[in-house]
Amino acid sequence: MTQAPPLDAAASASAGESGTRRIEPRRPRRSRGDRAFAGVAHIVLIVWTLAVVLPLLWTVYSSFKTSREILTSPFSMPSEWNLDNFITAWTEAGIGRYFVNTLIVVGGALFLVMLLGAMCAYVLARFEFPGRRIIYYGMIAGLTFPIFLAVVPLFFVLMNMGLRGTYIGLILAYVGFALPFTVFFLYAFFRQLPGEIAEAAAIDGAGDFRTFFQIMVPLATPGLMSVTIFNFLGLWNQYLLPVVLNTDEDKYVLAQGLKSLQAQQGYESDWGAMFASVTITILPVLIVYVIFQRQLQGGLGPSTNK
Repeated sequence: MTQAPPLDAAASASAGESGTRRIEPRRPRRSRGDRAFAGVAHIVLIVWTLAVVLPLLWTVYSSFKTSREILTSPFSMPSEWNLDNFITAWTEAGIGRYFVNTLIVVGGALFLVMLLGAMCAYVLARFEFPGRRIIYYGMIAGLTFPIFLAVVPLFFVLMNMGLRGTYIGLILAYVGFALPFTVFFLYAFFRQLPGEIAEAAAIDGAGDFRTFFQIMVPLATPGLMSVTIFNFLGLWNQYLLPVVLNTDEDKYVLAQGLKSLQAQQGYESDWGAMFASVTITILPVLIVYVIFQRQLQGGLGPSTNK
C-alpha cells in the first residue's frame, strides 16, 4: 500500500497543477465596540453630508425658479428650466462686474502669494542663516493672529499709502493674509527634498534661482497644487477684508456685491436672481475642487517634521 504524500507536498502538487495561488491575508475580526463605533461614525458622516449637500442643491434648483414659485412652493422643482435668472443676475444685478473684480483680485493675490510663499519657504527650509528660526516661528505666529484685529491697522496703512479702495491695496492685504499659511505648508515639502539634487545642480553650474525654479519647484508640485487650491478657496470666500478695505463700489468683489444687491432690493427682492447670483458665486469653487481633488488629496502626504 502506497503512503499518502505529506500535506505540504500535496499542496505543492495541487498548486503546480492549478497554478500559483495567492494566499489572502486573514482580516482581523472586529469587536462589537468597533462595529458600533463604525456604525455611529457612518451615521454622523451621512447626516453631515446631507446637511451640506441638501442646502446646496436647494440653492441651485431654486435659481431656476421665479420669485413667486420660491415663496409659494420653496421645495418643489421649477415649472420651467431656463437661464432667465442667471441673465438677470449677470447683467442687471451687476454680478458680472463683481465676478470680474473677484477674478482680478484673487488671481493677482494668488500669483503673488504662491511666488513669495514658495521662495520664502524654500529659503527657510534649505539655507542656514542667523534669525532663520525667528522668521519661521514668526510666520507660524501669523496663523494664530485673528484677522479682525488687523483690519483697522490695515485700513489706516492702506489709506496713508493711497491704496484704500484699489485693486492693489486689496491684493496686498490678501497676500499678507495668506502668506503665513503658504510658508508653513510648503516648508515641509522643501525640507524633505534631497539635498543631493541641489548639490548636483550647483556642480553643473546652476545658480540658486535656476535651481529653485527649474529643479525644486517641479519636485514640490504636489504641495504647490494643494496650497494653491486652499488659498483659492480661502481668498474667493473672503468677506471681512474687502468689506473694510475695498470702499470703491466699482471694485466690489462677489461677497460685497451679493450684500449690496440684497440691500438695494429691499422688500422687492428678486429671489430667483438672488439664488442665481449665489450659484454663480459658488460655481467656480466647485469646479476647482472637482478638477483638482486628486492633486489635493495626493499633496497632503509629506510629514511636517523639521
